[in-house]
This record gives sequence, structure tokens and C-alpha cells, in this order.
Amino acid sequence: MTPSVLVMGFSTRHVAKSAHEAGYAVYAVDHFCDQDLSWYTRDRIRFEDLDDLPAAIEEMCSRHRVDWAVPTSGAEALPHGLPVLGTPPDAAARFLDKGKTQEFFESLGVPAPKVLQAGQYPAMIKPRSGSGGWRNRVVSSPAEEAAWRDEFGGVESIFQEVVGGIPASVSCLADGKGNARAIAANRQILRGEGGSAYGFCGSQTPFDHPLAPRMMAYAEKIAASSGCRGSLGIDFVVGKEPCAIEVNPRFQATLDTVERALAMNLFSAHARACQGVLPERVPDPACVSVRQILFAEKDCTVHGDLSNLFPAVSDIPWPGTSFEEGRAVVSVYGWGPTRESAMELLDTHIRRVRQYVR
Repeated sequence: MTPSVLVMGFSTRHVAKSAHEAGYAVYAVDHFCDQDLSWYTRDRIRFEDLDDLPAAIEEMCSRHRVDWAVPTSGAEALPHGLPVLGTPPDAAARFLDKGKTQEFFESLGVPAPKVLQAGQYPAMIKPRSGSGGWRNRVVSSPAEEAAWRDEFGGVESIFQEVVGGIPASVSCLADGKGNARAIAANRQILRGEGGSAYGFCGSQTPFDHPLAPRMMAYAEKIAASSGCRGSLGIDFVVGKEPCAIEVNPRFQATLDTVERALAMNLFSAHARACQGVLPERVPDPACVSVRQILFAEKDCTVHGDLSNLFPAVSDIPWPGTSFEEGRAVVSVYGWGPTRESAMELLDTHIRRVRQYVR
């Protein structure tokens, strides 16, 4: 009988695709339910807010037999009663609190931004929980801090020193028993401007940098000690040295570029890691792969069917879908033997996509 998985969380397409290609029967509960999610799943339910996620999971489980739950962003520590193919919720919960993550890095002696006291500026202020980086902001005065708190409703926050450098991450596999393997170093692409300047909007794999081997060594140490199981990612800022920022105890948004660059199926490797089997060696990169999420520059509508551009695009909206300014519209890819060729192809694909969005 084909094993079945329920991929659950805010965005699931990337994991559903990998699981489908690994031979699993895939079901999903997802905020977007884009067109291509339907290609990889036997059934799917869309939810609006994360508060609606438990009911969506219950509904899907009433429809189908599910062998394993595979949490993505927003569902890492959610109680649901299903066996988890991945990091157990109690282990994941530790890394959903950035304060506890900071303490974890310090206990390992891994370089990390220092925690600042209230009133020390400039500071990187971020919510203690949450992912994607879109609420992270550098504040330089009490007025800027107050504006941030007003904007985000006074959420509990953490203050860290501002660390300069290149945003990056390492994709790892861990067995939950003290062993881990770093499989790819990634450059992260951030929004870079406006109130969501630190929001994630893409990745490049591999990240060719002199400090990448040291960053991957730190990541293996972190992953091995984390108690996480299967795929996980560690975010860094690479300046004079790699500085650990966060642990993502689940599949990461870099999955697409890792799989294309390494020509491997990450879900299969994830499932084996959950069974205690880590890869003896990591494949050498077959190419450089880049993904960029396009955001609406103004209120707009998708005219025509972007699926005609696959595999240059994913997270494909249904024809006629409208987007408010600032909303994520579609993911676009480039690939090639060098970073320059990958970026050139990415730019070509972005120009084609823009013809559909107006």
C-alpha cells in the first residue's frame, strides 16, 4: 500500500511536490492552494488563518487515511494526534521561541548576535515567535521602537545587536539522536527595502563563499544537538564569521533550489533520516539554482495561465486571481552552470511572468 502523508502549514507546495516525487500519496492543508499544489496532492483544503488550521486537519483526516503528518511553517508544534514524519512537536517548540534559540546557540559556543537590553540602539527587533523575517526591523530610537510595536500589536519581542553580512542558511538532515549532515549552503534573498526589508523572498544554492565550509560545520553541530529529526535549516549572517540567527525545525523554503542544485529528492532523504539513516556523502552541485518570489508592486490580477511557463515558475496562482500590493504572487526560477547564468535565466523568466500580471 502506498504510504500517505498529510503536509500541513501555511505553505506546503514545495514539500508536497517532493513527497509526491518520492512516491507518497500526498494530502495537504494550505493557506494558498495554488494551482500546482493540485498537481501533487490527492486532496487539499485551504484555510484562511492559522487559527483555522486544526479544523482543516481534522476535516482532512475524516476524509482519508493518513500515515504521517509532515508539518511546515505554522504547524511545527501543533497538536494533532498523528505520528510525525519529522521533528516531534516538543522539540520543534524550543526553536519557535527566538529567546530559547539564542540560549541554545550560546550553550553550544556558536557565534550568534548578542542580546541587547531595552533602550540599546541600534537594535534588530523581532518577534520572539514567527518565521519569514517580514516583521524583523532595525530600530535606532525609542520612537522607531514604539512605531514597530504599534504596527505589530505589541507582540513579545527580542532585541539583538545588528550584524552586518550576507544572509545565508544551511540545509541539514538529522536523526534526532545526535547525528547530522549538512547538505547545502544557501544564499538567502531578502526583500531589501521597506518595512519588510528582512522578509524572505528567495534563495540561491549553492552559496559559494570562503566561509561556507565553516558555516556548514557550525550547522552540523547545531543540528546534531537540536533533537530535530529529518530536514531542518539553520539561518546565518555571514560577515567576518558566520553568525547563527535561527533554527527552522522543518522543511525550509530553500527546498526547491537545493533539490535542483543537488539533483536529489530531499523528501526521500528526510524520511530516511527520520529512520536513523543519514547520507554517507552529499552530491556535488549539478548546477546553480535560484528562486525568487515575486510580490505585487501594486494591486494586480493574473491574466492567462502561468502554468504554461512551468518549470520556470511554481506556486502558480489560478488564472484571474487578484493580489493586493505587497502580496506574494508567484515563484520564479533560474538555473545554470554559474551564478551569472542562473541569474540571467531568472531575469528572462521574470520578464515573461510580468506579461501575465497587470
